[in-house]
Amino acid sequence: MIKNMAPEDLPVITPDALQTWTYTDAKTAVAALQAIYTQSTEFLRKHFEAVMGGTPPQGRYRAFYPQVSITTTTHTKVDTRLSFGHVAEPGRFVINITRPDLFEGYLQEQIALLLENHNVPVEISISDTPIPVHFAMREGAYIEGSIEDNFERPLRDLFDVPDLDCTDDKIVNGTAGRDSSGALPLGPFTAQRVDYSLARLAHYTATSPAYFQNHVMFTNYQFYMDEFRDFAHKQINDPDSGYISIVEPGNKITTANGVIGIPAGRVPQMPTYHLTRKDGSGLTMINIGVGPSNAKTITDHVAVLRPHVWLMLGHCAGLRNSQNLGDYVLAHAYMREDKVLDDDLPTWVPIPALAEVQVALETAVAEVTNFSGYELKKIMRTGTVATIDNRNWELRDQSGPVHRLSQSRAIALDMESATIAANGFRFRVPYGTLLCVSDKPLHGELKLPGMATEFYKTQVAQHLQIGIKAMESLRDMPLERLHSRKLRSFEETAFL
Repeated sequence: MIKNMAPEDLPVITPDALQTWTYTDAKTAVAALQAIYTQSTEFLRKHFEAVMGGTPPQGRYRAFYPQVSITTTTHTKVDTRLSFGHVAEPGRFVINITRPDLFEGYLQEQIALLLENHNVPVEISISDTPIPVHFAMREGAYIEGSIEDNFERPLRDLFDVPDLDCTDDKIVNGTAGRDSSGALPLGPFTAQRVDYSLARLAHYTATSPAYFQNHVMFTNYQFYMDEFRDFAHKQINDPDSGYISIVEPGNKITTANGVIGIPAGRVPQMPTYHLTRKDGSGLTMINIGVGPSNAKTITDHVAVLRPHVWLMLGHCAGLRNSQNLGDYVLAHAYMREDKVLDDDLPTWVPIPALAEVQVALETAVAEVTNFSGYELKKIMRTGTVATIDNRNWELRDQSGPVHRLSQSRAIALDMESATIAANGFRFRVPYGTLLCVSDKPLHGELKLPGMATEFYKTQVAQHLQIGIKAMESLRDMPLERLHSRKLRSFEETAFL
């Protein structure tokens, strides 16, 4: 009986094979990706439900991700201003794909650019990467019981489970190289890596990845979230705003016509709100909490959604005597002592400021505060932001840290900003940082509860307004201009 067979001896049962297609139209190419993905996931769900319902398994059930590939035989002259949408050399380039429903617009855009820039068809086929049964389940599915309870053998004997060899950042870290067939990667993430992050996003934020918008703001205080929620509710009741809903933890959706769903039963680890627009160009705001570990964790996962830009809006320690509480800091460099990204992006890698984001933030500060030109220096400094991994650094011997801060010309210190910027650089997501000085520990102005409450009341609303205004100006910028070539390495994937 199959119950007593070794895993390697089990017959492998797969869906009926679908043919390989070539396309010169992006929309139909994506439809083909969706057809393969739907067939594969429905196959896995059907057999998993049958097994869990008591039907004896007939073997090992396996289905595969779809993939898209392109083969070029000559060097193609493309618009050198573009940082994406073309391959760097002749050869075959391939990437497996998950959730083509969720990424439909992104995939159509990226494939259309390939077709336009290389004038050769793309190929849609079945990859050789199995879909883990966990990732085939519909979002929010709850599995009660286990296969072991029914058949006395582990899940991995009958279905594929996540494989860490397929769930890594080798492509974005530049260490992937060619696959076993000699092909180079076409996109920045493998399908299993994307599926893993989609699941983690739902877990950490208590909202579906489908609601994430292309413009993401991170903060380290719930005060900003409360202010953003109030702003969002006003926007959805303004028919001229372009915003259509606010999505809160638990996937509670509020529109001008009413409310669907209920709030999450408990506060998630990283509370998140989405102020949505029809085309996904709205605003997402995430309270990441405190520390570089949280900052890396959430940006690792948000990156797979390929946002157009992300910003850090939070509080910091001002390091200069000339700064006042409530002043703004626009980061144009980062001193990285967060340590969480050292293995992926060494500290000797510079993290450049992105002109488009810097200009948007500075312009927004001027417009909201009514300061401009030289007068803007009264309330804002541009300089180096230091990010550390020890919140209570003040309690240790300060001579070492203070000397390093002075050498770096740092003007502010926090625990998240450099991590978020560095991961933006690593994942090719445009980034920026605008902080607000909430204490000055080197000058005897520590953050105390009463003072902090008053400070938050007066500054949070203005700071958030600046961030939103900057994001809305970046939304109006052509995508090919926003995605700077500064973020691209020698050999890049064609997909953004």
